[in-house]
Amino acid sequence: MDSLLFNLIWIIPLFTVLVCAPIPSQKESLLKTIHAASGTLVLVLVGYLTYRLYTLGIGSASADPAPLLLHYYMDIPWIHTINAHYSVGADGLNMFLLFLTAVIVWTGILVSWNIKGNQKVFFALIQLLATSVYGVFMSMDLVLFFVFYEMEALCMYLMIAGYGSGRKDYGGKKLTLTLAFGSSMILATLFGLYFESGINSFSLVELSKITLPMDFQMWAFPLMFMGFAVSSSLFPFHFWSPDGHSAAPTAVSMLAAGVMMKMGAYGCLRVAMFLMPEAAKIWLPYVVALLIFNVVLGPFIALRHKDLKYITAYSSISHLGLIFLGLAAMTPVGLRGASLQMISHGFLTGLFFATIGMIYERTHTRDITEMGGIMRKLPFLGVGFVIAGFAGLGLPGFSGFIAESNIFIGAFQQDSTLTRVVTVLAILSITTTAVYILQTANRMLHGNMPAKYESLTDACFREKLVVVVLVLCLLLIGVFPGWIADMLDQSIAPIFEKINSTL
Repeated sequence: MDSLLFNLIWIIPLFTVLVCAPIPSQKESLLKTIHAASGTLVLVLVGYLTYRLYTLGIGSASADPAPLLLHYYMDIPWIHTINAHYSVGADGLNMFLLFLTAVIVWTGILVSWNIKGNQKVFFALIQLLATSVYGVFMSMDLVLFFVFYEMEALCMYLMIAGYGSGRKDYGGKKLTLTLAFGSSMILATLFGLYFESGINSFSLVELSKITLPMDFQMWAFPLMFMGFAVSSSLFPFHFWSPDGHSAAPTAVSMLAAGVMMKMGAYGCLRVAMFLMPEAAKIWLPYVVALLIFNVVLGPFIALRHKDLKYITAYSSISHLGLIFLGLAAMTPVGLRGASLQMISHGFLTGLFFATIGMIYERTHTRDITEMGGIMRKLPFLGVGFVIAGFAGLGLPGFSGFIAESNIFIGAFQQDSTLTRVVTVLAILSITTTAVYILQTANRMLHGNMPAKYESLTDACFREKLVVVVLVLCLLLIGVFPGWIADMLDQSIAPIFEKINSTL
């Protein structure tokens, strides 16, 4: 029964689009109610399955998908000519990412309640994007994985170009074409995996049981790893992120930074490092060198920007760099920290972009130099933004502190001078992060308020609910990290064992 419920996670959003298709676009209230109900249903369903996974215990997973410790596992032949299967399942890692996605999709629907334009099409695109992301995190067959992975780029472009602001066509094209370039790199390695494995299979489970030829791994690993890393803005493929985020509507920014950018890091860990651990040991030290831009220069670039979305985008590039630092450490603590950071940063950027969108909807500007003193009129949103800033600083009590602490400890456990130097630089860069976050909050919220903002009104109940839920998620992980860390450790164990066996 639980396996059937698990498959409904990606089916419900797609079914919602079909249900709403015959409804006239003029009936906006009905359409929004259906989409909100759909998002709520998926969130409750994912929450239930996450709780079930916690109570069952990862270690009690079926032996069928070994060495992965998967629950809700289902494997059905799909495309016989290439031996592709409809294969899905969940362990702690992707179950928490599914929960993150469900929360961001649900809150994204709520913050888009008054979106301008054809609301029927917009909410349909959100549901299709949700279908894509859910499918990626559920898939255990690489063909199925890639089909879902490709869906999101098209949805992103249509939502940015149709409902964004500023240079929306440019930002949408830049995002889509850059992600398409990364996807082409991934596709090339998928064909290589199929033929070089000797088993003619795209099953992640089956491929993990064999040792791929070293000459194949040496060219396939960097191609696949960097192909996935494009989505996570690893230098030098970071350039799409600021322009894409700045042009996107609020919900799309939340989904892009909160969820889509985690798909790349997830693919690096679940696919590239898991299937090609020998090459990972050789190539990942070079990735550490690239992180100098992400974790050190990213905060300095954020410091000089005045646009709230650009500031948050470069902040995300910096925080995502820490995920790759944890992956490159190749230690259990580092991998745990990277996984925690994927989840933590998703809730963090969701909160950041939600509050920015709500403030923009009232002030019609994202330029911090045009604001000032708005805390007097928007106390709830102001506090929400400040909490997001504190969480972004890695303040103890929030999820970022737990995730970053594990990453730094795990990186120091790696016997590599370069890794330790970059780790020290990353820790020192927290000071720069504090500067731009405090500077931004001070300019926006305090000082003399322009007269044109005298009529501003604070958040409504729907908007307050979004902020409260995201803050509670950050606090839940930060205050009670043990249960989630234990589940992640068990999920990461098979990946680390493969890497460790090559030491």
